[in-house]
Amino acid sequence: MPCKSEAEQGQQPAVHRPVMVREVLEYLACQPGQVVVDATVGSGGHAEAILERIGPEGRLIGIDRDPEAIERARERLSRHGRVTLINDNYARLEVILDELRVGAVDGVLLDCGASLEQLTTGRRGFSFRLDGPLDMRMDPGLETTAADLINTLPEEELVRIFREYGGERRARRIARAVAAARQQQPITTTAQLAATITAAIPPRARPRRLHAATKSFMALRIVVNDELGALHEALDAAIHRTRPRGRIVVLTYHSLEGGATKGAYRRARARRQCPPSPSGEGPRVRILTKRAVKPSDEEIRENPRARSAILRAAERL
Repeated sequence: MPCKSEAEQGQQPAVHRPVMVREVLEYLACQPGQVVVDATVGSGGHAEAILERIGPEGRLIGIDRDPEAIERARERLSRHGRVTLINDNYARLEVILDELRVGAVDGVLLDCGASLEQLTTGRRGFSFRLDGPLDMRMDPGLETTAADLINTLPEEELVRIFREYGGERRARRIARAVAAARQQQPITTTAQLAATITAAIPPRARPRRLHAATKSFMALRIVVNDELGALHEALDAAIHRTRPRGRIVVLTYHSLEGGATKGAYRRARARRQCPPSPSGEGPRVRILTKRAVKPSDEEIRENPRARSAILRAAERL
């Protein structure tokens, strides 16, 4: 059965609730007067909490590649001074700071993945439950949509995407079903794709707690937005542009993001030169979270979507 549109369901997009706010503030260790970057500002939940800590003398730089998110954040943070909002990809963090003539910052927050507003807005094309165009672009200015990938990539490449980025065990069955379906007619909506994926998996083999299309949709979203490439760039920039004793805090929601974060921290921790180079480069960060920090049971009860969140933090040396 096709998914109903938002209008048919009479629903408005859900409002995103910031995850692990208390833990984010603890590990950022914000102080009055500091300059902090929220590189995925979204609807401004974390940013508002940070602004309360850094006070009127502090400065918050909020970045988001989604222009709708920037507008939501602008509305929410309008009462605060010293806020600079930038509609851009956090992969360009160093360029953005250069353009703002900001040499170094005291903290950087990266909250990975899609926002709840994106996932619950049918017209954005992220949702397998709400019908809409098969889009999935966080930045509407990107050229390639999920429909472009689904309808043009070779079957083997779809297998790789579903398996590598979604961890989908039945990637080959799904890719074969997609290839067959698109020969009949182009797959242009989320409902078409969700139905095709679901039909490709035998009823008894479908996951009990997840929609059958969950992993495949996530994989497509990651590729459309080059999420892992952007995260690698942002992490390196954050480590480079955070001043000594400043903090880098990252919230991730699946193992690929988590692996990228751990890898960046470990590479920075391992950079030693003996004797030090003229630039003074040596150990660059101290990892603060030997074990990944997870949401409390209470938070998960109040906000079930927080259950997959993991926080990792490092301090610049």
